[in-house]
Amino acid sequence: MASGVEELLDMLFEMIDEAKNAPLSSDKCVIERDRALDLIDDVRSQFPVELTEARKMMASRAELELEAKQKAEAILKTAKDQARQMLAEDSIVTQARQRANEMMQQAEERSRELKRSANEYCEDALRRTEEAVAEAYDEIKKSRSRFRAAAGVSGPSAGTGGGGGRTMYDAAADED
Repeated sequence: MASGVEELLDMLFEMIDEAKNAPLSSDKCVIERDRALDLIDDVRSQFPVELTEARKMMASRAELELEAKQKAEAILKTAKDQARQMLAEDSIVTQARQRANEMMQQAEERSRELKRSANEYCEDALRRTEEAVAEAYDEIKKSRSRFRAAAGVSGPSAGTGGGGGRTMYDAAADED
């Protein structure tokens, strides 16, 4: 089995492109129906894989956010601990409060930065996945259209064949 949607679509295109012409026709060809349908089914089965990858990216984003939050909490805890120690000494109470506030601001700023970076990364990854899925879908539609054109079928409801709604190419009918 092929590894990705693009490779499967390339195989389908190649099969149709290299198909032999039907007898007495230059615009119709004969292809292995089962093989073409198997390739289309393989493409369909790859879509959940692509979606699983997108879900993994979302989980990775959540992990990054959790890690950023934990780091921020650790920094805040450290800041609070340091502030408590400084408060024990009357002469540096003001410095302790100021330093604790600075550390809290730095932690919050770092947390926001990590979250923003994680969001940008996930957004970019999801955009690329969406583009790849859309491109694959468009290629399937084009291949299906070319297949119909090559098979002499005018649309999704044309033809017969009991294929559960699938349009079937009848090579025997073309020979008549």
